[in-house]
Amino acid sequence: MGDNIAVTAALTTTLERMARERPDTVAMRCPGPRGDYSIALTYGELDARSRAIASGLARRGIVSGSRTVVMVRPTPEFFLLMFALFRSGAVPVLVDPGISRKALRQCLDEAQAQAFIGIPLAMLARKLLGWARSARVRITTGSRALLADATLAAVEHDGMTHPQTFVPTDPEAMAAILFTSGSTGVPKGVVYRGRHFGAQIELLRNAFGMETGGVDLPTFPPFALFDPALGLTSIIPDMDPTRPARANPRKLHAAMQRFGVTQLFGSPALMRVLAEHGEALPGIRIATSAGAPVPPDVVAKLLELLPADAKFWTPYGATECLPVAVIEGRELLTLRARTEAGSGTCVGRPVPPNEVRIIAISDVAIADWSDAREVAQGIVGEITVAGPSATDSYYNRDAQTKLAKIRERLPDGSERIVHRMGDLGYFDREGRLWFCGRKSQRVVVDDVTTLCTEQVEPVFNTHPDVARSALVGVGEAGQQRPLLCVELKEGIAAEQWPRIAEELRHLADGSVHAAKVAGFLHYPRSFPVDIRHNAKIGREALARWAMTQASDGAKSQ
Repeated sequence: MGDNIAVTAALTTTLERMARERPDTVAMRCPGPRGDYSIALTYGELDARSRAIASGLARRGIVSGSRTVVMVRPTPEFFLLMFALFRSGAVPVLVDPGISRKALRQCLDEAQAQAFIGIPLAMLARKLLGWARSARVRITTGSRALLADATLAAVEHDGMTHPQTFVPTDPEAMAAILFTSGSTGVPKGVVYRGRHFGAQIELLRNAFGMETGGVDLPTFPPFALFDPALGLTSIIPDMDPTRPARANPRKLHAAMQRFGVTQLFGSPALMRVLAEHGEALPGIRIATSAGAPVPPDVVAKLLELLPADAKFWTPYGATECLPVAVIEGRELLTLRARTEAGSGTCVGRPVPPNEVRIIAISDVAIADWSDAREVAQGIVGEITVAGPSATDSYYNRDAQTKLAKIRERLPDGSERIVHRMGDLGYFDREGRLWFCGRKSQRVVVDDVTTLCTEQVEPVFNTHPDVARSALVGVGEAGQQRPLLCVELKEGIAAEQWPRIAEELRHLADGSVHAAKVAGFLHYPRSFPVDIRHNAKIGREALARWAMTQASDGAKSQ
């Protein structure tokens, strides 16, 4: 029972210990409206205040199992709320605020939330747009209870005067619903159980060598929730977390220097901002980037800016399972030539005790592992993972759950869930996993020719005038014409496109995959990207655009 309690309360047990042992140590700093980082919470304050909020919420009916939408910016209120909900056993529901209104409403309707907690703007949007109509308890972080039953301040005060006692929840109980970014479709609500959070914390600690006492700059706010559980101090950056590509590098450096930041997490888009800024990162000991493959030029530049003994990790995973595999930047650079020749992107070796296997590509559900067909080393197939952090369902999405989950019976008679990553890849002879692209974004030319994005685009991205490229398929499924959409670097005139297109064609010579690209299209704007990391290219949108170019009579080069 003791182990179960530790697992299910993984996000609060370390906080409680730190509050006892180091009550005055700062747990997190936030920039505040003036960007001066005058707002800070010690471990003692974070523990006591989140406990009071949990008590106040319980008195209003938000208790263990209550699905609660949280639409709060990365301020102290967000972290206090999240730890309060985890402590009480309530189920926070998190959705990326940048998705379309239609998708956001669908996500909130699917969650069937019993409570809604948000900033005043979110409360107004809920009223006007009909969000989360199922919610019977409404709390605002504003100073007045407009369109809400109470303010968070009143909830906290109530909890301070009427403290509640909370018992550890079952590690199998639902702990959170975290929606995917929806970069390749409508976001899906991933069901996290207490054991999944506990496993993630241990996997992250072991994979990256994180130690208590470090100072972290997490540019993706939800990752900051792990910091107290890892004994780290969080410095919440002064930036819009939904637009990491537009972050101000000077503000980030100022925060790192002022507070002695030792760890940094950011999307590839954020890492490019720092790489192009070019200022050294002398205090960083661990840098981590996830969300999409990190371009080799960004890895190379970051390693130049980091101290010689620092580690630059690029983990592979997804909302449904994280981390799956990991590779350090220096090893990744030794494989750069293979990536740029069309081998895909190496994402490293599986993080123990994850079991990663490659199965034959299929778009149909596989109910039982005995029906899956593993492929040999070196053969591209779909990546699957079984491990302690692999989630087992999507909330109210039975069809998607069936497509993504496989039940496996083990020799001892027990069962486990194998998650289909929806990614294509293979293992090399050294046991390293290579990522070749999303299964849904593969281009099937005919019965014997299938092209994967990460085995084609890096070949063309070596061109000095190309910022990014995107492989898309136009035409009937199974008989698609592979086209390459190209975003040129800033300052390159459109008049140069005919020359560039011809040079791209020659770049493909000798490449097994890239040589099969049938045409090149100049995309006149920045590529559409995902709203979470600003790094995953919206190839579905580009495919629709490419189709219009063909229907309008525009000729690809």
